[in-house]
Amino acid sequence: QVQLVESGGGLVQAGGSLRLSCTASARTITNYAMGWFRQAPGKEREFVAHVRSSGGHTYYRDSVKGRFTISRDKAKNTVYLQMNNLKSEDTAVYYCAAGTGMILTSMRNPTQYNYWGQGTQVTVSS
Repeated sequence: QVQLVESGGGLVQAGGSLRLSCTASARTITNYAMGWFRQAPGKEREFVAHVRSSGGHTYYRDSVKGRFTISRDKAKNTVYLQMNNLKSEDTAVYYCAAGTGMILTSMRNPTQYNYWGQGTQVTVSS
């Protein structure tokens, strides 16, 4: 099966930036839609951003629009989440996910993804 490994999390001050990376174990991940989700303490896992297999269509939750950018490099089997102007409310464990056979409206639902990474902690101090 596909294995996903996230990296790039850490502790930053509000207004700072981080770039998260998610690398897949198989080249076939290029045919999967990829998503980023996050989960803060005491809260449910929530959608952050996703990109289709083509890399041409992206979608973001409202609270990160204009600050976060999802992209993918198929040659490197990697998807990125560039996070700028970080806020304290962005603090969470961030998870990379991969899925196939989804329609656009389903891609914001974590239950529709087939594979998940272990998560990387992002902490933003205010």
